[in-house]
Amino acid sequence: MEFKQAGGDIEICNLKNFDLSQIFDCGQCFRFSNFDGKYRGVAFEKTLTAYQKGTNIILENVNFDDLEHIWNNYFDFDIDYGKIAENFLGINRVMDAAVKECCGIRILRQDFWEVLCSFIISQNNNIPRIKKIINALCMFFGDDVGGGVYSFPKPQILASLSEEDLAPISAGFRAKYIIDAAQKVSLGAVNFENLENMSNDECRDRLMQIKGVGPKVADCVLLYGMHRLSAFPMDVWMKRVMDKFFPSEKSEFFGAYAGIAQQYLYHYSRNHPEIFEY
Repeated sequence: MEFKQAGGDIEICNLKNFDLSQIFDCGQCFRFSNFDGKYRGVAFEKTLTAYQKGTNIILENVNFDDLEHIWNNYFDFDIDYGKIAENFLGINRVMDAAVKECCGIRILRQDFWEVLCSFIISQNNNIPRIKKIINALCMFFGDDVGGGVYSFPKPQILASLSEEDLAPISAGFRAKYIIDAAQKVSLGAVNFENLENMSNDECRDRLMQIKGVGPKVADCVLLYGMHRLSAFPMDVWMKRVMDKFFPSEKSEFFGAYAGIAQQYLYHYSRNHPEIFEY
């Protein structure tokens, strides 16, 4: 992988196992959207426009300092996903097909609080509506970071609100869960620092002390907000996958990188629901 300056942009060349559309459309992130082939969004209070030309990725209006301190980590550029994917080949035909088609997925290193709040919002919801609620949350309670884009609101801001205060974002029953999560995080009862040295099981139990957080949301936080690559979120869709193609196995079957296997299988099966018919 090599970097080069192209005007005010940075071009990252010869990236393998990297597909922006798969990364941003696989359900792990809700703040980037596709506009005429370019993905635009915000992370860590920085806006970004990125697009892909073959194996090259162009990050528009990005300097090397932000690349080094934000985007290199965010996109997990330093991890060899090709080598990880090899661990899953030969298991069965569906896993092979999922790896072949979806190996451009990477697990983004996102902000812990943003992931926790976003996946609380995701419950019993679809992606367009999740994005709409999150965008409204940021517009009403975040900071303007330029161009009409808003940062994700701090937990301390949301902790002081009532359900009525959150009514404009149309979160419904999730409003009380957002407030409870914000209060527990802002008071330190649940935060990244006190979870970092815990096992996955201990983290999951602590996260589930938040109202409305069950095993699936907790595992999403482990995988997407803490980069615990062994975490394996199980929603209704993944239960279908496991029951059909891995009936005798649990998530531990996929090893230390179970979360990456989950992403391949989830994205592939959603794109090919016909696999459940034979």
